[in-house]
Amino acid sequence: MAIAAATSNLPQTAAGITITLDDRVIASKYKLHRKIGAGSFGDIYLAVVIATGEEVAVKLESTKARHPQLLYESRIYKILRGGFGFPRLRWYGSENNYNLLVMDLLGPSLEDLFNYCNRRFTMKTVLMLANEMIGRIQFVHTKNFIHRDIKPDNFLMGSGRYYNKVFLIDFGLAKKYRDSHTRAHIPYCENKNLTGTARYASINAHLGIEQSRRDDLESLGYVLMYFNRGSLPWQGLKAVTKKQKYEKICEKKMATSIELLCKSFPTEFAMYFHHCHGLRFDEAPDYVYLTRLFRNLFDKLNYQYDFAYDWKTFKQKTVQNTISSAHFANGSPKKSIQAGK
Repeated sequence: MAIAAATSNLPQTAAGITITLDDRVIASKYKLHRKIGAGSFGDIYLAVVIATGEEVAVKLESTKARHPQLLYESRIYKILRGGFGFPRLRWYGSENNYNLLVMDLLGPSLEDLFNYCNRRFTMKTVLMLANEMIGRIQFVHTKNFIHRDIKPDNFLMGSGRYYNKVFLIDFGLAKKYRDSHTRAHIPYCENKNLTGTARYASINAHLGIEQSRRDDLESLGYVLMYFNRGSLPWQGLKAVTKKQKYEKICEKKMATSIELLCKSFPTEFAMYFHHCHGLRFDEAPDYVYLTRLFRNLFDKLNYQYDFAYDWKTFKQKTVQNTISSAHFANGSPKKSIQAGK
């Protein structure tokens, strides 16, 4: 969650309503600082714990929102409590015409980091991320929920001692797929509206089929190939309406075979998709098989599992290039570079 510079002395909500200075203290404990993100359902702010100065994240939504979701999302965070890789819920409540959800402040999203690395990740980084991401999705599924909006923006790196761990966020579109007590699965049905982000949505989601566990994992497959390729074949399609654009994306997605999508990349990625596409609506994915696919490939390529993600090496190279450029500007490149080794 990259912290952006404030654009106003007072925070603005998604609806454009200014929060007054008197309203900047939440639950007598947290003080809003500045806006750091926005979504279709509301805004995210950086705040501090007044007593300690610790930074936290606060999601805001108007109590008059047509489809309020923060209460629902707060309940899911409570259900996920105890699982690693999910932000801790600090507080939820309503004050001054806003629903507010306070949670741990995390690091940048994988989409942010992808852009930082010039929109290409190495195979090593993709495989390390895959291992983490499958684990997060599996845990959500063990708690009887599906996420339904798997995308790079919803995976964030941790902060502090968890800086090299992946966290899954944003459960506003999540849905319970089976009963907690009877374990009865929701029924198969069709003619559903597309839920989630079209770029990463499963083909079945495009076709109006009720989503289940298989769809979260198919979406993750598209995320991984997005990281591998730099883009997906159905990006940038033009259409007059959103509905027409979704239809074009669906058509292109269906016309792109798994082999073509994964061409020139290790066969493990195609094998991943074939497993997802072979699952029945109510069938449990073989998470162990999928994890081993990528872990065995990782070992076969002789990588070291050292959490040295691309953004770390990219940053180091950038710093070194900056230092080298400064040395050249000073007119003594060879001596200075040698000294820096």
